[in-house]
Amino acid sequence: MLLWLIFALMTAAAIFAVLWPLGHTASVQAASDIAVYRDQLDEIERDRIAGLIGEADAQAARTEVSRRLIAAADAAEFAHSLPIGSPLWRRRAAAIAGVVLLPLVAVALYLVIGSPQLPGQPLDARLRAVHQETSITSLVSKVEAHLERNPDDARGYEVLAPVYLRLGRFADAVNARRKLLVLNGENAERQSDLGEALTAAANGIVTVDAKSAFERSLALDPAQPRAKFYIGMAAEQDGDRAQATAIWRDMISKAPADAPWLPVVRDALARMGGEQPVAMAPGPSREDVAAAAAMSDKDRGEMIRRMVARLADRLKENGNDVDGWQRLLRAYMVLGEHDKAHAAAANAKRAFAKDPDKLRQIEDMIKSLGLEG
Repeated sequence: MLLWLIFALMTAAAIFAVLWPLGHTASVQAASDIAVYRDQLDEIERDRIAGLIGEADAQAARTEVSRRLIAAADAAEFAHSLPIGSPLWRRRAAAIAGVVLLPLVAVALYLVIGSPQLPGQPLDARLRAVHQETSITSLVSKVEAHLERNPDDARGYEVLAPVYLRLGRFADAVNARRKLLVLNGENAERQSDLGEALTAAANGIVTVDAKSAFERSLALDPAQPRAKFYIGMAAEQDGDRAQATAIWRDMISKAPADAPWLPVVRDALARMGGEQPVAMAPGPSREDVAAAAAMSDKDRGEMIRRMVARLADRLKENGNDVDGWQRLLRAYMVLGEHDKAHAAAANAKRAFAKDPDKLRQIEDMIKSLGLEG
């Protein structure tokens, strides 16, 4: 309501500003000019008497002012003689009609093409939406500007490369990974990073260049898990399903129980028909099964939920445990509590927002569990 009142006052002020000069006739203006010229004549006479100007100058000034006074008097007499239907009155009528009709036309147009029925959106919500959309972009722009001034700052490329991947700027991610290899030298991790960026740039296809990067990574570290996984993917894409299955089975057999990449490899193997998806993989140890064997289904379910709740509470206090977040996500999916799984996924991403490596592990887990939507 207040907003409409402000608009009404602004419209009234605009109309008044237009009508005010139109409300004064030419005769009023002419009368004002006559008074001014008469004052000037009196002032000239005072200056002559005071000796400020000579007689000749005074006479010249009086002549000029008198000429203007006569012209102003003639204008006033002409204005009084104008009839109602004169062009001046027609112009005034047209101006008044425009000022009155303009708001009416604007309101009518808004009612036709506008959306007055939509509720207002609070300013805070709008500001948050703009901030979420622009914060990452603005940060990337700042780092890019820094790298333009300092092209040999490897840390800047380390920050940008994973962000480029998440933003879908794959060509930029490839360039950043190549730059890191030049600045910091190669190791197994950096070669795997390059191969991953090249694969993403090729829409998930392990190209010849990407495969070469993964092979170089394994030459530097035969146990590099990401390189092994993508080599298996390359074999699958080449139609050698047996080799892909063998590579992924070998990875699972040699992996630690808490390896963060295990769910991704298991799901890939399940796609080949050689392993159950991670959501159906058994979670409790033999001791846990033995302890729960004597319980009823209800008690057993409650015990599991209490264990999951304790894990969730612990992660609220210390959210830096990436393995704990992964266990929590798997537990929620096994229990069928998808809403809690989505909420935990969001909390985990916030917890590792400043740690690109752990954030990538969480995002891989989210993708493997189908929690991206």
